[in-house]
Amino acid sequence: MGLLNLPASKRNPRQWRLLDIVTAAFFGIVLLFFILLFTPLGDSMAASGRQTLLLSTASDPRQRQRLVALVEAGQHLQPIEYCPAEAVAHMPCEDPRRNSQLSREMNFYRERHCPLPEETPLCLIPPPSGYKIPVPWPESLHKIWHANMPYNKIADRKGHQGWMKREGEYFTFPGGGTMFPGGAGQYIEKLSQYIPLSGGTLRTALDMGCGVASFGGTLLSQGILALSFAPRDSHKSQIQFALERGVPAFVAMLGTRRLPFPAFSFDLMHCSRCLIPFTAYNATYFIEVDRLLRPGGYLVISGPPVQWPKQDKEWADLQAVARALCYELIAVDGNTVIWKKPVGDSCLPSQNEFGLELCDESVPPSDAWYFKLKKCVTRPSSAKGEYALGTIAKWPERLTKVPSRAIVMKNGLDVFEADARRWARRVAYYRNSLNLELKPPAVRNVMDMNAFFGGFAAALASDPVWVMNVIPARKPLTLDVVYDRGLIGVYHDWCEPFSTYPRTYDFIHVSGIESLIKRSDSGKPRCSLVDLMVEMDRILRPEGKVLIRDSPEVLDKVARMAHAVRWSSSIHDKEPESHGREKILVATKSLWKLPSNSH
Repeated sequence: MGLLNLPASKRNPRQWRLLDIVTAAFFGIVLLFFILLFTPLGDSMAASGRQTLLLSTASDPRQRQRLVALVEAGQHLQPIEYCPAEAVAHMPCEDPRRNSQLSREMNFYRERHCPLPEETPLCLIPPPSGYKIPVPWPESLHKIWHANMPYNKIADRKGHQGWMKREGEYFTFPGGGTMFPGGAGQYIEKLSQYIPLSGGTLRTALDMGCGVASFGGTLLSQGILALSFAPRDSHKSQIQFALERGVPAFVAMLGTRRLPFPAFSFDLMHCSRCLIPFTAYNATYFIEVDRLLRPGGYLVISGPPVQWPKQDKEWADLQAVARALCYELIAVDGNTVIWKKPVGDSCLPSQNEFGLELCDESVPPSDAWYFKLKKCVTRPSSAKGEYALGTIAKWPERLTKVPSRAIVMKNGLDVFEADARRWARRVAYYRNSLNLELKPPAVRNVMDMNAFFGGFAAALASDPVWVMNVIPARKPLTLDVVYDRGLIGVYHDWCEPFSTYPRTYDFIHVSGIESLIKRSDSGKPRCSLVDLMVEMDRILRPEGKVLIRDSPEVLDKVARMAHAVRWSSSIHDKEPESHGREKILVATKSLWKLPSNSH
């Protein structure tokens, strides 16, 4: 009984110690909760945890596979994590850290080399800090937001040549280049003395090693659609600058493989100080230019080695190769040379110092996806049909006239005409019923991921947009028809990332998305739809739109995954005149910001 009267301090000490511990733990948990929720430390720890999870998806293929399966099944309720801030300009297949280990012979290390999906973290590329919706076309040709591409190297190194300048919150583009510091307009005026740049004779051009694409941007006013390319470079993102300006461009390197275009695609090919060694390796690079240049087309080279100090031998060799291929010398004007390619097979390389020979009939002229360069000349007659300049229609008639390279296909004439009617109808429905804005200021850079004959692009041709027509490398190779119509595009396999920088397209269109990743023989997937959608998200700018046509079952899957890549989406009925079970999914990419402590 006496125990009841003991002072409080003398009562069961064990009981009090336990209560103290429980209470302290409770308050500790509450305090930790507030620290995690409301302080930078919490943000930092959360970001660190997310990055640990992210890295584990790259280092542990099984962990990544589980995550992909959850996203595909719609069971991953959270959006896919964002990549770290340093990935803001990441191109998986042109990663300098990875590619620097490869052979430098013929610039092999600067070509595409893609990691396997299981070697890459599954994450969404963030925009740079301060990113703004791009300046709309046509103002973008002359100025872009500095915050969208805060890379000053070109402006610092090339500003005196008129490439670009930093002015307040903008980069501005006076239109200059290394070989035309007075501006591309002045340079193009000089070329027009020798080449029919206006009037529709020339339409498709390839600008090799293009800088910030002022040449291609200026040609647009002549009705010439120039596709510019350059490798990922030490100047920091010249192709990204070109695309932010609204000028057609993509990342490529003329190294050990053919460029991803069919034979006889371009009416004009241009190199302004591109430094491609055209006569090296038995003139292999000149031979590739010849494969791509349409018979009757023009080749312009400005800068070394054309009448260049201490490059007499290189200049003599360049002229010798052109002579061996019967190119007509149009003019040598200062450091610029202009040649015209002959039409037909009349010029067969005879004995020449470069050992040039005609390609065997077994060498397909238009296969160009991971296709090694050949040291043989592609004969014009190796591709069936009439496609020389002077025999194909002028622009814009050539857009709608059935190309002979379509007619030689099975039922080509009927298929082409039906395709043109179908896409005119569909694009009218997109605009009028789905209320999609398919022109500036909302849209300038467009991609069609499964373009076939370029019908979607042709239906947009009256508006100031351009379309990258992608022909999947495992489908019928119809890209020659796209070029014969005066449109542009590339071959690509959508089980790999595309050769462009992040945030470079305003609108992505795909008809039959599941067909891009399935085997044609078994119908089984070759790669994951999740990875494809993460890649689409990488190349789409914030607030850009995606339109996908496919079966209701496929679109239900896509809608689930759209949530995982932070898109808002809706599914619509197709246009009433179309047959089949297709539906249409329209999605918008949100403008999300990387949390400040995730660097």
